[in-house]
Amino acid sequence: MPPKSNPLKLNALQLRTLTLLQGLATIPDSAQREANGEVTVIRFPQAHGDHFHLGNAVVAAKDATGLYNEAVWNALSRKGLARADWPHRITLTASGLGYETGLANEIFHRSPH
Repeated sequence: MPPKSNPLKLNALQLRTLTLLQGLATIPDSAQREANGEVTVIRFPQAHGDHFHLGNAVVAAKDATGLYNEAVWNALSRKGLARADWPHRITLTASGLGYETGLANEIFHRSPH
């Protein structure tokens, strides 16, 4: 369910993708922190079966389709949330890192393994 406040009017796929990118930004093997505080995601998870692992969480593969969608990356760039270097890396701006999607609890399922 989209957040109550979505000032940039991101669609559902853009919101899910930004949520995942924010999660990836916290994982040292997946992202690099830039001197200006932005974070560049350089490694993207590969699903095994119907899910993939993101730190200590499990994410359904169906929630990650935007990670591999150039149009989504471009939309996040147009809205000032990221700078895309499709398909290699995407840098989350301060706005992108701080944008409240309201979906983290819905997408990131904590895993016992």
